[in-house]
Amino acid sequence: MRIVAIDSSGLVASVAILENDSILATYSVNYKKTHSQTLLPMLQEIMQMTEFDKSTIDAIAVAKGPGSFTGLRIGSATAKGLGLALGKPIIEVPTVDALAYQLYGMPLICPMMDARRQQVYTGLYGFSSIEQGMEFQVIEPQCAIGVEEIIEKINKRGQQVVYLGDGVAAYEALIKEQTKVPYVFAPANCNRQSAAAIAVLAKSYYERGEYVTAAEHRPDYLRLSQAERERMEKMQK
Repeated sequence: MRIVAIDSSGLVASVAILENDSILATYSVNYKKTHSQTLLPMLQEIMQMTEFDKSTIDAIAVAKGPGSFTGLRIGSATAKGLGLALGKPIIEVPTVDALAYQLYGMPLICPMMDARRQQVYTGLYGFSSIEQGMEFQVIEPQCAIGVEEIIEKINKRGQQVVYLGDGVAAYEALIKEQTKVPYVFAPANCNRQSAAAIAVLAKSYYERGEYVTAAEHRPDYLRLSQAERERMEKMQK
């Protein structure tokens, strides 16, 4: 099985190639350039470096959202273009799920992506022990809510939690002030989006038959854009 994965949902642009249970290549950039400048060149480079034949791809995986509206559109357009050109399906992976999946084995994980206005794209996740290893669990599905609200949910659970994502830097003071359970912040090597995590999660989706055609694929923004919200506010006045 060969999956090409793309994540441009946040500040990081990331691409990866999965072959069976191995990541053949991954390339991530967290810098000033826009995803429209970086994503395709990155993808082309890892394909050249691995002598990858595009015709052997089984599916294209993409972070379907939430995240940056512009970033999601760029990632979705790239995935859709590849899918249409190659006649391959799209595996849509929830962005926040993939962010949490990087912290394998942790019992309680809280990813936070800054959604502005004191809100974050977030959820609660964890890994539980099973006979054959660890099982990834979605405790609270991804959503857009206030920072204080998700911290309250964590406090009620009474477990140690690991925070990660760009929302942690944006609301670090509030997290430290209001979190009443033991907590840690994930280190820099695993606290941002990664196409490798998208690829690994996508493999399990593909095996369960959870994918769409390239024509059917649409990003999931979870909430209206700022321009749309402002327009609705004006209409209500």
